[in-house]
Amino acid sequence: MGSSPLDAWITNDDEITALLAADWDRQTTTVQLIASENFASPSVLAAAGSILTNKYAEGYPGRRYYGGNYVVDEVEDLARRRLTALFGADHANVQPHCGANANVAVYEALLDAGDTILAMRLDQGGHLTHGSPASITSKFWKFVSYGVTPRSDDPAAPGEIIDFDNVRELALEHRPKLIVAGATAYSRQIDAAPFREIADEVGALLMFDAAHVAGLIAGGSHPSPVPYADVVTFTTHKTLRGPRGGAIICREEHAKKIDSAVFPGQQGGPLEHVIAAKAVAFKEASQPSFSTYTEQIVANAKAFARALASEGFRLVSGGTDNHMVLLDLRDFDGELTGKVAQEVLDRAGITTNRNTIPDDPRSPFITSGLRVGSAAETTAGMREGEFEQIAALMSRALRKRDDELALVEVRNDVAALCAKFNPYANFTK
Repeated sequence: MGSSPLDAWITNDDEITALLAADWDRQTTTVQLIASENFASPSVLAAAGSILTNKYAEGYPGRRYYGGNYVVDEVEDLARRRLTALFGADHANVQPHCGANANVAVYEALLDAGDTILAMRLDQGGHLTHGSPASITSKFWKFVSYGVTPRSDDPAAPGEIIDFDNVRELALEHRPKLIVAGATAYSRQIDAAPFREIADEVGALLMFDAAHVAGLIAGGSHPSPVPYADVVTFTTHKTLRGPRGGAIICREEHAKKIDSAVFPGQQGGPLEHVIAAKAVAFKEASQPSFSTYTEQIVANAKAFARALASEGFRLVSGGTDNHMVLLDLRDFDGELTGKVAQEVLDRAGITTNRNTIPDDPRSPFITSGLRVGSAAETTAGMREGEFEQIAALMSRALRKRDDELALVEVRNDVAALCAKFNPYANFTK
C-alpha cells in the first residue's frame, strides 16, 4: 500500500479496516451531494487522527485540570487565534464537539430556563436545536417559530423566503430574550441586519447559526453576520471543510459566560486532536484559494439548480444563493417521496438526503423534498458542466426507479464521472 490517509487506519482489526476501505470506495466512486458533508484535506485527516488523541485536557489553555498541557495549550490557542482572525471576531471557543452542543451552550450561557427564543421553524428550514420537540432545547426554553413567505407561481417572486414581517410581529408579541437567525435547509442568503434591527427593537440578543454557510462566509461568498450578531455558532465540517465539530465566536462581553457554558456546563475534556484539525482547517480557509473555492461552490449550485429545474424539479424559493438546493419532488412526480428518492439515488450511486419542504404534507421521515449540495464535489474539482450531468443522471434514475438495469447503468455513468474527480487522487489505497 502506498502513501494514503488509509495508512493511519490500518490496525489489527480486520473488520474495521475492511469497513473503512469500503467507505473509501463509496466516497470516491459515488457522487456526494449531502449539503452538510465535504471532503476534508489530508492534513485535516492527519491532525484528527494524531497523537493528541491521547491527551486529557479539561479546562482551557492556562487553566487545565491535568498536567502536561504545554502542547495542547499552544494548539488550542492557535486554533482560537486563527478563528477570530478568519471571521474578525472578538473571542472564539473551539471546544464544542458539534453544532448542537455549540447552540445549547449559547442558550445556557445567555438565558435562564424558561426564557423565550424566537427561531426558524424546523419544517421551513430550521434546525432541531431551534426548538424541535425532539430536542432537549424545547424542554428548557420556550420557543416561538417564524417561517417563510408562501409559495408563489410568479417566477420573479417565487416566495418561500424568510418572512421578516412575521419575525417582527412575533418578536413584538412574545418579547424573546434571544432571536436565532440561520437555517439548515434554506437556499438563500440570510441577511443578519434585519434580525439585528428587530432584536434591538425588542431588547433581544441575536445569535446567528452559521452551521451551513460558515465556509462561504470565510471565503467571502456569503455576507458575514459577525458585525450584527452577539454570538455566531457553526460546524467546522460543512462548507468550512474541516473535521467534524463545532465552534462559537462572540463579542468579548459574552466570552466568559460562553466558555463556562461549554466547560464545565456542557462538556468534559475537549477533543484536542480535533481542535488541531480545526486549526488546520482555519488556516486553509484563510488562503486566497479558499475564496476561489467558495465562489465555485455557489456557481456550481446555481448551475445545478438550473439543470434540475430543466429536468422538471421544482426549486423551493426558485433557486439558490449558497451551496444547497432544496427540491420539491411533487411537480416532478406526485407519487415520489423524499424517502424513496433518497433510496433510489443511493442505489444509483448518488448520495442525497430527504428533507421537508415548507408546509410539507408528508411526515419528516417520508418528506416531499430532497436536499442536495455542491460543496463536496466542488472540493473534488467538479464545475458547472459536471453538475449539469449529475442533474440529468438524477432525473434518469428517478424516472426509471423500478428498472434495476437502468439504475445499474446510471451507477456506471456516475462511477465514470467520479473517476475523473477523485478528492484523494494523489493517494493510493
